[in-house]
Amino acid sequence: MKWRDMAAMSLGSLMKRKVRTILTVSGVVIGTCAIVVMISFGLGIRRTMDDMMKDMGDLTVIQIDNYNPSPDAQPLDDAMLEKFRRIPGVSALTPMYYADGGSVQIKSGKYVYGGQLVGVYLDSMEAFGYPLKEGSLPGENPDENTAVFGEDALYNFYNSQKKSNNMVYKQPDSSGKVPEPFVDPMSDKLEIVLNKTDEENKKPVRPVKLKCVGVLSEDWSKNPPPSYSVFLDVRYLKKLVADYNKLNGIKTDRNRAGQYEGAAVKVADIKSVPDVEKAIQAYGFNTSSMEQIRKPLEQRTRTIQMILGGLGAVSLLVAALGIANTMIMSIYERTREIGVMKVLGCVVGDIRTMFLMEAGAIGFLGGVAGIVLSFLISFGVNSLAAGGGGILGMGVGGRVSIIPPWLAAGSLLFSTMVGLVSGFSPANRAVKISALSAIRQE
Repeated sequence: MKWRDMAAMSLGSLMKRKVRTILTVSGVVIGTCAIVVMISFGLGIRRTMDDMMKDMGDLTVIQIDNYNPSPDAQPLDDAMLEKFRRIPGVSALTPMYYADGGSVQIKSGKYVYGGQLVGVYLDSMEAFGYPLKEGSLPGENPDENTAVFGEDALYNFYNSQKKSNNMVYKQPDSSGKVPEPFVDPMSDKLEIVLNKTDEENKKPVRPVKLKCVGVLSEDWSKNPPPSYSVFLDVRYLKKLVADYNKLNGIKTDRNRAGQYEGAAVKVADIKSVPDVEKAIQAYGFNTSSMEQIRKPLEQRTRTIQMILGGLGAVSLLVAALGIANTMIMSIYERTREIGVMKVLGCVVGDIRTMFLMEAGAIGFLGGVAGIVLSFLISFGVNSLAAGGGGILGMGVGGRVSIIPPWLAAGSLLFSTMVGLVSGFSPANRAVKISALSAIRQE
């Protein structure tokens, strides 16, 4: 018997019993729809969690704290940073070295900067994703006198010739307009001057020109936050602080010489973060990353997905029982037909294939209708979420339910396989019927 003939006989048999077929297909539709919709909710929750984590900070950045290292920890200096750089998965890193405006001053005429100075590898700022408001980030091998300002750091300039009302605050006036800062680092002349703690100190101090290449936007997910800082090349800032200490006769702690307050490591991908973090901790340093928050959330999301998928699978299991029942009833009703086919010399395997085709067709048709219904439900739920600001606090841009192509294709394949598996036992039962007893049956 040809495949075309078997398919025609299978579909013809289903059409003869329309009500039973429709009811059985409806069970598959409900089961498939339940699985797709439940899993789509789980995917929506997971996407929401991922986006929430991204808003909290970069998932691939590891912060290294050098304030309370373990007794066995080695110094966090340039040599240690090179060891970190050689760890597989590390794509960029930078130390963090702090200095206040009381030691190294940035001046623009009569205006003096009184905020925080941070020393970093300027050529790594782009890799760490610092947001720009104006200008550009330093490229490779920037000049040592290059600086990058945070937008709120501009309001840390004060008028050195006034004792009161000598600062501009970033607060809107009665008309809602925010006043401009005293200094525009992109156009005004800047210079660095070492401060003298003793007015009687007669040692000459030569100002050095400073070149600002960019202004950073506010982003509290970064560490250090760019908004209130001025970033300089770490090697240059260390040199300036050393010159300041020498100028004022300040002795430094030899045990801390050359060390950094902290460092940041950029990892190539999220999957490598745990391994890189363990490698850094093995050197005795305390670390922190979004992995410590992401992993429990991911486990919780996976549990929710399994529960939702399981609820849908129960519905499809009930549909599978309905398919098996339909096929068994079909065999009882067509016992004489099966006997006639055997007497006429029909191959036993073709009879089995024909019944499997019927069962598979039920699963396939139910799967197609279930997926279409799932997309309609998903569209409706997402429309409500977009119009109502989200449902149950979920939703990404109004999307609570997400049905990717692989979910639709996998559900269709799964529903078809459920039909085939459910029809396998009845099909085997059909081929075992005796031809003579089948013909004699009314």
